[in-house]
Amino acid sequence: MITRLEHLAIAAPNWVGDLVMATPMLEAAARAAHIGRVSVLVRAHLAPLLSGGPLEPLVQTYKSSRDELELLARLRPDALALLSNSFGAAWRAAKARVPIRMGVSLSARGWLLTHSFVPPAVDGRRHPIPTAHLHRDVLGLAGVNVESLHPRLYVSAEARAAQREQLRALGLSEPYVLCCPGAAFGAAKLWPPERFARALDMLHEERGWRAVVSGGPGEEPLIEAVARASRTGALSLAAQPRSLELLKALVQDAQVLLVGDSGPRWVAAAFDTPCVCVMGPNLPALTATSLELCEVVRVDLECSPCGERTCPLAHHRCMSEIGHERVAAAALRVIARKAGAGAAA
Repeated sequence: MITRLEHLAIAAPNWVGDLVMATPMLEAAARAAHIGRVSVLVRAHLAPLLSGGPLEPLVQTYKSSRDELELLARLRPDALALLSNSFGAAWRAAKARVPIRMGVSLSARGWLLTHSFVPPAVDGRRHPIPTAHLHRDVLGLAGVNVESLHPRLYVSAEARAAQREQLRALGLSEPYVLCCPGAAFGAAKLWPPERFARALDMLHEERGWRAVVSGGPGEEPLIEAVARASRTGALSLAAQPRSLELLKALVQDAQVLLVGDSGPRWVAAAFDTPCVCVMGPNLPALTATSLELCEVVRVDLECSPCGERTCPLAHHRCMSEIGHERVAAAALRVIARKAGAGAAA
């Protein structure tokens, strides 16, 4: 059992959602009395997610696999906790001669790790365990106790003011519903833009809230498609400056977020913003944490969840059979749930 570490490096996940899910583990490691120093290795484009809070001073950024290897060689930590399940991450840790290498024994990389565990299997197949639980258990190998899996992010006053000014310049100063229709993983995770638009219109009719549509780089056509299909004047941010820092502010101020199975869902969880996640090919159990103010809307089919980037049967029923009425109704439920929790408090 590890009882003392002078310098623990943590290789953070490379996806927005996974990185947000990992924040409770990162903060717990930073507070651990038996660890002298913590460095959080983060892809440079994801670093703004951790700005403004206690993790920002610990962040070490890199842009490529080669940069990561050079960073490890320069930092020379006595231990590395891998929150990525890739073979390459473990290989680079071994090549950098990090003495203690901790992680999940997946992707045929167990022999590269000095401390590891194998997720349980049922009938020879890996049992689905929420990603956040795996992150917690990896840090457990370093003796870190994680009391809560609820993620937390922080927004600077400057970013929040800039985001509000951007919306005011577009004519919006009242409460809004946010929609992020994109999904980086692949086309199979995309819900039709017109369905998002209809759900946004229903919420406008019910609550009078205008919609704002945003997304990541390369998602401009999808953002515009949702805004065009809206009958109630949804605002497109496709032509506006967008960043992870501004996204945090945008999500924090939203009344509710409508989203596919993608990173903004976890940004909403971090800010306790009500959220509806439209899920198709992915396994719900892998992200079954922080659901207090989130509803997952999906359909049960004989072919799902398949986990594929594109529909192997070319019908995409796992997404096309989800009606906009279900999503709008789920949004009203999570909004009421938050209101009820606030009243109880």
